Amino acid sequence: MKFTVSTTSLLKQLQLTSGALTSNPVMPILEDFLLDLKSNSLSISTSNLEVTMNTLAEVNGTLNGKIAVPGKTLLEILKSLPEQPLSFEVNPETKGVEIVSTTGKYKLVGESPNDFPEIEKPTDDDDSLKMNSDQLKNAIDKTAFAASNDEMRQNMRGINLSIDFNQITFATTDAQKLVRYNFYNVNSNVATNLLLTKKSALLLSTILPKNKEVSIYFNKGKAFFEFENFHFAARLIDAKFPDYNSIIPTNNSNILTIGKEEIVSALKRLIIFANKSTSQIVMSLNEASLTMNAQDINFNNEATEQLSCTYIGESLNVALSAKNLLEMISVIDSDTVQFQFSTENKPVLIIPNEQESGEDLLMLIVTNS
Repeated sequence: MKFTVSTTSLLKQLQLTSGALTSNPVMPILEDFLLDLKSNSLSISTSNLEVTMNTLAEVNGTLNGKIAVPGKTLLEILKSLPEQPLSFEVNPETKGVEIVSTTGKYKLVGESPNDFPEIEKPTDDDDSLKMNSDQLKNAIDKTAFAASNDEMRQNMRGINLSIDFNQITFATTDAQKLVRYNFYNVNSNVATNLLLTKKSALLLSTILPKNKEVSIYFNKGKAFFEFENFHFAARLIDAKFPDYNSIIPTNNSNILTIGKEEIVSALKRLIIFANKSTSQIVMSLNEASLTMNAQDINFNNEATEQLSCTYIGESLNVALSAKNLLEMISVIDSDTVQFQFSTENKPVLIIPNEQESGEDLLMLIVTNS
């Protein structure tokens, strides 16, 4: 196996796939990049068994071959070198890898490529849809935070993708907060549900390009995301996501509209004085008036803020988690946020006042009864 490639070009492709490298894995080869040279195209793959990533780098190849190379070592040497052409040569018998730069020669030992996990690709039998990369990244970034971290609740530990022909809904919940993000006019010919792990979704978000078409393929066990020359495969959670629609209150006649930055700033101050375990604040709502109070009786700490807003409805006192509120409001892009209340004890809806055409973001937070 022999090829020549520029430092910058190779490093960029390696870094794109490095998120699936595993430290101290059960299978040592999961620490490696799998390099597969065919003519002038170098395939680069990584896997942690939950996620597999594959991309292509253009090189000047002279002898085809395949080798698994220690990921950390390869990344460190490339990061330390200035931009220049590098020559790679692999001895298939000894698994020795020799890298030659303009100023030095570096040797390391690889592993057999036959031990690397299978690089699965979608088949003609898999269902599919297409989605814009910006929308997909937005959906992940605005929902992943609400997924549960409780290992006993596997069905809440990911992002649920509910596909209904020309509509796709991303949803997450940890039983205290819920995020539902609808996208309309999606190109699909199927109705189904996928439960993507939070970890794999966040990893996908970091490598998505800007404003490109993403082809999504899926079956009962895996989802595949393809864009440009990149292939991302993720294992799905084998569990049923909760039926959350029944907990979304429908009669919400009490409406609060307030500036996002104003309430975020106030919450950051109030949470300092709130109980550390509950981070509870109380929102007191009256006509055109919002007062928020936080206290920690264990330390005699208390704080109150009165904010300018627009409020239409009856007087209410609603107790909520300031920590959860901050997480939810912080990911909203709109300059103003709308809160919808039914009663003091029912969940509260949080909705951006301005939304992109063809999108519908809704958040729900449970009250502290």
